[in-house]
Amino acid sequence: MLIIPSIDILRGKVVRLAQGDFKKVTNYEVEPIEQAKLFESYGYKHLHIVDLLGSKCGEITTLKIIDEIKKRTKLSLQFGGGIRSYQNVKILMEHKINKVVIGSLSINQKNEFEKVIKDFGADKITIAADALNGKIMVKGWTVDSGISLFDHIEYCSGLGVKNFLCTDISQDGMLDGPSVGLYEKIMKQFPNINLTASGGVSSMANVNSLIAINMHSAIIGRAFYENKLNPKELVKIGK
Repeated sequence: MLIIPSIDILRGKVVRLAQGDFKKVTNYEVEPIEQAKLFESYGYKHLHIVDLLGSKCGEITTLKIIDEIKKRTKLSLQFGGGIRSYQNVKILMEHKINKVVIGSLSINQKNEFEKVIKDFGADKITIAADALNGKIMVKGWTVDSGISLFDHIEYCSGLGVKNFLCTDISQDGMLDGPSVGLYEKIMKQFPNINLTASGGVSSMANVNSLIAINMHSAIIGRAFYENKLNPKELVKIGK
């Protein structure tokens, strides 16, 4: 299973939100670029970046940070937050983002979303299948789309998308363990997708529970910053 470290950025700082709540912010005393370099020094090849302010306001706010990370590391970047249009995706491609995480665009603007797939390729896209009570949440997890998680995965996979990042919002940032049962259901119904777990991972037991169900990958953020898991050890599982 691939382990992907995460950097969540809010106003230029590395932070973590509990359950996506901007009133529950934890700040970490490290700069995003230095943290990216640190992850690379441990041996990681991939990095997940979230523009939290972008996800809330619908405008990418971290392009300078992205450019600096690309300049100073060789990490493959997966980026999400503030991607609400075809133009947003185009800009990120110009900034050499390896995978763009799309959420609300695939819900609210299907024509633009399908044009993104056509012009840039499904392999460049990761779908943020972020759910609360079985429904897809959008706009930084602030709006219930009313669309079923499973219906949305079926729609996107029908367009050739294979990369899906699923966050059970009730677990995110809580260090209560990943939603193994939900992931098992998704993989049983969609055995050909690459499913990434996000949220709740806080122990080796959690990691092993995901390995046991053959998850493609897992994103880990807060557990690294708060020394619940050792990034130097976990890199051995998968780069």
